[in-house]
Amino acid sequence: MVPSPATTPAATVVRFALDGDVPAAYAGLLVRDDARPFALVGRWAGATAIAGSAPVRVADAERDDVLALLDQQPAVDGEAPDGFVGGGWFGALGYGIGRRLEPRLGAPPPAPVGERRPAATLAFYDHVLRRDAEGTWWFEALWTEARADVLDARRAELAARVATGVEGPRPVRSGPWRATPSAAGHARAVEACRERIAAGDLFQANLSLRLRAELEGDAVDLLARGAAALAPDRAAWFAAGPDGAAPAIASLSPELFLARRGNVVRTAPIKGTRPRPDDVDAAEAQRAELAASAKDHAENVMIVDLMRNDLGRVCEPGSVEVTALAETRPHAGVWHLVSEVAGRVRPGVGDAGLVAATFPPGSVTGAPKLAAMDVISALEGTARQAFCGAIGFASPTAGLELSVADSEPTAEAAECLAKARPLLQAIGAQLAEEDDGTDTARGVETARGGVPIPLPLRLGGHPVPRPDPAQGVFETILVVDGVAVAEDEHLERLARAAVEVYGVEVPEAVGALVRHTAMEQATSCRIRVLLDPRGDVGLQVAPLPAAGDGTWALEPVVVAGGLGDRKWRDRRLVDALDSAVAPALPLLVDLDGGVLETTRSNVFALIDDVFVTPPLDGRILPGVTRALVIDAAREAGIAVAERPIGLDELTRAGAVLTSGALRGLEPVTGLGAQALPRITDRMRTLAARIPRLR
Repeated sequence: MVPSPATTPAATVVRFALDGDVPAAYAGLLVRDDARPFALVGRWAGATAIAGSAPVRVADAERDDVLALLDQQPAVDGEAPDGFVGGGWFGALGYGIGRRLEPRLGAPPPAPVGERRPAATLAFYDHVLRRDAEGTWWFEALWTEARADVLDARRAELAARVATGVEGPRPVRSGPWRATPSAAGHARAVEACRERIAAGDLFQANLSLRLRAELEGDAVDLLARGAAALAPDRAAWFAAGPDGAAPAIASLSPELFLARRGNVVRTAPIKGTRPRPDDVDAAEAQRAELAASAKDHAENVMIVDLMRNDLGRVCEPGSVEVTALAETRPHAGVWHLVSEVAGRVRPGVGDAGLVAATFPPGSVTGAPKLAAMDVISALEGTARQAFCGAIGFASPTAGLELSVADSEPTAEAAECLAKARPLLQAIGAQLAEEDDGTDTARGVETARGGVPIPLPLRLGGHPVPRPDPAQGVFETILVVDGVAVAEDEHLERLARAAVEVYGVEVPEAVGALVRHTAMEQATSCRIRVLLDPRGDVGLQVAPLPAAGDGTWALEPVVVAGGLGDRKWRDRRLVDALDSAVAPALPLLVDLDGGVLETTRSNVFALIDDVFVTPPLDGRILPGVTRALVIDAAREAGIAVAERPIGLDELTRAGAVLTSGALRGLEPVTGLGAQALPRITDRMRTLAARIPRLR
């Protein structure tokens, strides 16, 4: 194990000028095949590019205090030359670090399957390549005798690469980039946020719209192409970790979150955007419109006040000042309103304390920050990770530098797409649908086919938090005639959650305990198996819920991103939704009207003679009964499809049913105010074959 940089001997500042003329945008190509490579391109530390690889220590995002690591720097002998970087901690801090800093915050939305990444990607490098403002490449190192042989070899190797040059980026292709949610869904989230602002819950929240596509190629080539075309101020690339544990990051950010040199810190928040067309007159018209926008100016000033407050927590009293306010500045394909705030950090406050006082960036959260983060969690459908976090470095010689990775709903959606278009054009990609937001106002009220999609419910002055994983998970098992129904399947799902969420094993004796408890029951009942994050397991026995009257009505409720693919013990949001629409059962739908599940069951619909259920994409529970229903339907000769279902499709379905452990497969008789068709004989026969199994 490599020792902490704080425990190593003092380092000596060493640098060598290199021969070669590799463009700054191609910095990552110099180290692409090394261990843990990265590149920063733009205006980092006064350089045009910084690249590194082969770190001496890699942080464990789950076990290490990643912010505290920023202060674990080696002592440095001698004074560093101007612009010298040499090494330090380089990486990305995910947005979720903010929840570690503020435990009061609600849990984030679920991260989609395949997109879950560690809370931070951080490693310590004792040498880097740096390209200065004049175009000269340097090998720079925090030199120690213990590493002298390694650093000598690295210098020779990297010098040869710079002298030889690189071939340029390899081809990168992507399919059309699709918005999640759509422009209409984003407009609906903005409208729900406006309701909360009008109610006094907060002043401003910065809601994001995510674009997705499959990428063919390497992220480093994407960075090289994008940086060459756009010349962004703070582009960055970090390669994927071993075995895909940390997916690659390519960022073309224009925004400075924090820059600290000595005791002076500054931030440059961006708030307010307009397109910047190639036509000079059209571009000037957009610039003038942004400069005159009272709404954008007010949003910018509000974030400036927030950043002043954040810096004031760690700066000397009276030292925090606004050095630029809402200036209209050109960036890649857009105009931005940019402000700058600076201050002098108090003695004894390290980089960890500075980041803790200001993270996440105010420009991607809102005001008040904690209230805004809670609303963001409630209204966005997927967890923010490196996106909306911070990327950069903390160096013992170059300081700290990090980038940032009353509203009208339609205009907000258009602004998101305006920001995205030049970035996609730079990498040769495009949006799936050219939608400038002009028809999304209708989307606030309706979905496809004119079926109403409600706004996310406001359940009080503070959002009811999403389920907190720290409270554990559970399984509910039906007991009939002394037998725990589908016991193996339920305990297998519990075991997966134990390993994947908490890194613990379910005790082997739990199965025997469940079977023994079931045998002791004189009547049908339910057993709830409770697991806490330490791996401790408990059992609760309770009567079955009372039988209904044969009617089963669902009320659509928007829960952006759903509740995730676990049965969480934290039932606060579920209970609040149940109470809000009682006596109906909440049918959870996404911002675009996509059907997810109910608060206690999976959903099926008979559409064009096909039995359809939403896919297991990380937003819904992989129900035990759901799987058994699918198998039974196929055995009965019924075609089955696992695909997205629109809310409007349910009103046209031949039958709508729910599946759950305690009630089995049941027909739904109403959806909101609309009565649904009576269940077909074929579906009734299938339902009878699926007694309470989940």
